[in-house]
Amino acid sequence: MRIVWFIGLNPMLSLYFNAGIITNKIISPLKIITLHEGSYSVDISKKFIPFNPAVHQAKDRPASLFIHVQPFLIKTADQLMVLDVGLGYKDDEGELIIHKNIRDVGFDPRDVNLVLMSHLHFDHAGGVVFERDGQLEPTFPNADYVIQRGEWETAFSRSSASYKTALFDVLQRHNCVHFVEGSGCLNQHISYELTGGHCEFHQVFLIQDGNEIAFFGGDILPEPEQLLRKLIAKYDFDGRKAMELREAYGKRAAASGWTCLFYHAKSNAIGKVGFEGNAFQILS
Repeated sequence: MRIVWFIGLNPMLSLYFNAGIITNKIISPLKIITLHEGSYSVDISKKFIPFNPAVHQAKDRPASLFIHVQPFLIKTADQLMVLDVGLGYKDDEGELIIHKNIRDVGFDPRDVNLVLMSHLHFDHAGGVVFERDGQLEPTFPNADYVIQRGEWETAFSRSSASYKTALFDVLQRHNCVHFVEGSGCLNQHISYELTGGHCEFHQVFLIQDGNEIAFFGGDILPEPEQLLRKLIAKYDFDGRKAMELREAYGKRAAASGWTCLFYHAKSNAIGKVGFEGNAFQILS
């Protein structure tokens, strides 16, 4: 299920169901849409295999992590942006899933003008390009792909199954990479913060429109449930730092009323966070 969420100055949200989409009646300049690509298992081979709990059994995938993948589309008054791009898989008809999801909510992938990349691991960056008529080309041909320079250099300088550098070569040939370094502002509405933690040059994004802020934490805050327990994950470059960052961003989100976007969420991919009595709450 895709979720469409309008953020306005009015804090009262009036949600309704329309053709399987949760949306909001408030007309607002900031609109957030989940682009759910699917659920997958992944093991030490780093291969992502579709997993449907209705037909597949977890016991048949030993030593595997089970994850959900959902990039986000954000429409502001003057920009259409995608936050991370998923695995780049196609549906049974051969259409790129992320393209279909964008068209299904009334937008054209060619109108996307910004792609904000938290990092370049395959489950977040496999969809930076796609194959058409035997050739690889950028998934969003009219967009600038915003990438930390250090993350790009790490991908090319270290041997890792998490990075598919042949995909990044295509972006470079099409001259559509916008490198950033450290933390800063991309424009008056978008800021980025270099975090490290999950990988050495991981970054998060804050998108502001008026008094409203959407926070995309990538793999620093991939699921809301990770705020409810302290976890040092083996898959993080620096597990302790990643754990501390989750708590720090969770507290900032609660204090400032950010709308959080959870890339690997099992159900609630968009939501707000509360913090009371030294404990977090996930607010739908």
